[in-house]
Amino acid sequence: MKYILIYLGFVNLIGIFLCIKDKRAAKKGKWRVKENTLITLCLFGGSLGIYLCMKLIRHKTKHKKFMVGIPLIMVLQVIFVIVATLHIKS
Repeated sequence: MKYILIYLGFVNLIGIFLCIKDKRAAKKGKWRVKENTLITLCLFGGSLGIYLCMKLIRHKTKHKKFMVGIPLIMVLQVIFVIVATLHIKS
């Protein structure tokens, strides 16, 4: 369990870093982080960090792909953890 929490913390920090980097690049007209990179990072456990960062810095909040997709990924991940936990206990 300890290693899972360390992994999730690391993935979420990377997500926050990339989200901030993309916001800065957008303001300066520079190279951007691909949307698929952010979505993939969400799928690997970084959805909470990226979502919170998006809301705090108002980045990608006009994109339905992000405002619907990332919370949906989070809900599916929570359901997966609950089902996996119940399966392990039985």
